[in-house]
Amino acid sequence: MKKPASSIVKESFALVLIGLFIYLFIFIDFGDLQIDAPKAFLNLNTIFLSIVLEAIPFILLGVFVSALIQSFVSEEMIQRFLPKNAIIALFPAALLGIIFPVCECAIVPIVRRLIKKGMPLHVGIVFLVAAPILNPVVFASTYYAFQSSKEIVYGRMGLAFVVSILVGFAVYLLFKNRDQLKWTREELAGRSAEAESVKGVNKFKETLYHASDEFFEMGKYLILGAFIASVFQTFLDRSLLAELGSSDFLSPAIMMAFAYILSLCSEADAFVAASFGGTFTAGSLLAFLVYGPMVDLKNTIMLFAFFRVKFVAAFIGIVTAAVYVSVIVYQQFIL
Repeated sequence: MKKPASSIVKESFALVLIGLFIYLFIFIDFGDLQIDAPKAFLNLNTIFLSIVLEAIPFILLGVFVSALIQSFVSEEMIQRFLPKNAIIALFPAALLGIIFPVCECAIVPIVRRLIKKGMPLHVGIVFLVAAPILNPVVFASTYYAFQSSKEIVYGRMGLAFVVSILVGFAVYLLFKNRDQLKWTREELAGRSAEAESVKGVNKFKETLYHASDEFFEMGKYLILGAFIASVFQTFLDRSLLAELGSSDFLSPAIMMAFAYILSLCSEADAFVAASFGGTFTAGSLLAFLVYGPMVDLKNTIMLFAFFRVKFVAAFIGIVTAAVYVSVIVYQQFIL
C-alpha cells in the first residue's frame, strides 16, 4: 500500500511540528515571558489547550482501533456476529461499550470504519451513542463523583441504554440502512479493489498507515471543535444558568445545551456535573451526563465531516428529543 507523495510530505511536516511543540514544552522555560493579553484571551487559550490535550489520547486510541478493524476485520466477520433481525441487533450494539471503553472523541472513527466494513447504519449509531457512557471507566468516575447520590449513577447508565436503543430504532425507521457516509473519490475508486490492494501487504504497516491517515484527518476537526467550544466556555454567562436551574422542565434543556457547549470527555464530565448539584435538579444533571457524551460541539464537527449533512441534522434532533423526553419521564415517575 503506497501512500501519495503529497500525503507523506504533509504528514512529515505535521510530525516535525509536533516534535517542535514537544521540545519547546519540555526544554524551554516560558516563566520569564511577560504576555500582555486580555484575561479572556488567556482563559480561552487555557480551555482550548485543555480540551485538545484531554482528547488527543482518546483520538489516538480511536484511530488505532479503527485501523485494526480496517486491517483485520472483514465484512463477512461482521455479518456473522451480528443478529439477523434488525431490532434485536440494537441490544448487543448498546452493550458493546462494556467491552470497548472509549469516549466520544474516539468513537467516531471506530463507528465510521465499522459502517464502511458492513455494519448496518442503525447498529453503528447505537454503538456511537452508547459506548461513551456504558463502559466501566465512565461508570467508575460517575460512581466516585456521586458517592452520596447513587440514583444519579444508575440513572445515567439506565437512561443511556434506553436512549441508545430509541435512537437506533428511530434511525432504522427513518433511513432504512441507506448509506449516509461521505466517501472521497479515492475511497470510491478503491472500494471494489480493496481486497486486491492489501494482498501481500504487511498487516502491521497497513495498520500504521491507516492510523496515521485517520489521526491527521480527525485531528483537524478536533482542533476546530475544541476552539469553538473554548470560545463558548469563555464568553458564556453562567449566571444565567443558575437562575433557570430550579425548573423541572426547563433545567434539563439548559443543562443539555451546556453539555453540548462544554464538550467534556465522558470520563471527566461527572465531576463537573457534581459541582452543579446544589443548583440544578437531579433530572437536569442526568440530562447533562447522558446528552453530552452522545452529542457535543467537537463530535458534531467530526460527524458533519464524515456523514451526510441531512443525516447528522436528523441524528442530533433524534438524540436531543430522546434524551429530553426520557429524562422528563424518569424524573416524574422514578426520581
